[in-house]
Amino acid sequence: MNVAERAPALLRERPFRRYWTGQTVSLFGDQVSFLAIPLAAVLVLHADAAQMGWLSAAGLLPALLFSLPAGAWADRRGRRRRIMITADLVRAVLMLSLPAAYALDVLTLTHLYVIAFAVGACSVAFDVSNATLFVSLVRPGQYVDGNALVNGSRAFSFVAGPSVGGLLVQVLAAPLTLLVDAVSYLVSAGYLARISPVEPPVAPAEKGHFTAGLRFIAGSRILRPLLAAAATVNFFNFVFHTIVVLYAVGELGLNAGVLGLVIGAGAVGGLIGAALSGRIVRRIGIGPAVVLGFAVFPTPLVLVPLAGGPTPLVLALLFLAEFISGFGVMVLDIASGSLQSAVIPDRLRARVTGAFRMLNHGIRPLGALAGGVLGTALGLRPTLWIATVGGVLCVLWLLPSPVPRIRELPDQEEIPAREATTMEPA
Repeated sequence: MNVAERAPALLRERPFRRYWTGQTVSLFGDQVSFLAIPLAAVLVLHADAAQMGWLSAAGLLPALLFSLPAGAWADRRGRRRRIMITADLVRAVLMLSLPAAYALDVLTLTHLYVIAFAVGACSVAFDVSNATLFVSLVRPGQYVDGNALVNGSRAFSFVAGPSVGGLLVQVLAAPLTLLVDAVSYLVSAGYLARISPVEPPVAPAEKGHFTAGLRFIAGSRILRPLLAAAATVNFFNFVFHTIVVLYAVGELGLNAGVLGLVIGAGAVGGLIGAALSGRIVRRIGIGPAVVLGFAVFPTPLVLVPLAGGPTPLVLALLFLAEFISGFGVMVLDIASGSLQSAVIPDRLRARVTGAFRMLNHGIRPLGALAGGVLGTALGLRPTLWIATVGGVLCVLWLLPSPVPRIRELPDQEEIPAREATTMEPA
């Protein structure tokens, strides 16, 4: 058996292979810039803690502001692939402006804030359109496999991207390293330009077009608990990540190199989770796999505030926490993403994705703010206990819902009539 025959079935299909290749390169570039932009702020512009907070907020805010209107616009306009190509090209130009400004010695923090916000806005347009393009390339029976391949690329980018980014920052400079991300957007746009899937028709003009995605989620017995659980775990996860570096360095005494290895353990767990998610779904069913992911993602992080004692024990607990959590988040993303792909109607897909993203991602800045406030008022370890235990509670939204009892991905005709009626304008 040659290599082509051993490849996953979807990768033997040229349109999906081109789509996946572009996504893989772009995700890698994103992880390089995820490290390089903050390092540019710190090493080149000498940003302080407050300025770093503003930089982080600038990148997160577009998801809250633009996800809902972007979804409505994408469904109304159609041509989602062209929207994605345009978003890639604009992001490439935006990223190129940073090394150009650095070379001309005119780079400022304001420039970084503007670029972070603008790239975030383009990413919103790309992501809400991507949900529709994905189902145009992948058949319903392959949703899990397709999501596993894309999320596997994302997990790999978490392993390789920051490492390569750190090396490039040392060899070149942080702003010049952003050339990698700019090129990755051009590669993504090039691969998207080489496919031409048949997209769902444009949504007709109707009363309530703008809020149709919100109404569908509110009336869905599947998406409503999924969103509540995702928002809950995201809120507490950002409480956790806001202060965990301070805790690891200040109270546990870890240096930057060891901390990087700990974070890398999570990425390795994610790679394994992406590889095994398909088997898990086939073994226990799509709904139980979603519940499993929501449980396994936050629960191991309880080991972080529990860590103490001899350094080998502390490191063992942190490695275990990150590895299992990374595994869980991949199972969660693949199973939940596949279930959402199955239950969201094509004509509402960008609007529902935009509404889901607005509420789910919009909670993240609130979690980060709460983490800073609680960490200052209560201390780092008590706040980590609140964050980790609070995250585990996300599964309570799912247990009384139909999700744990869903064995196979439902067809559109299997969606309850009450749920389907929420598609219609009020």
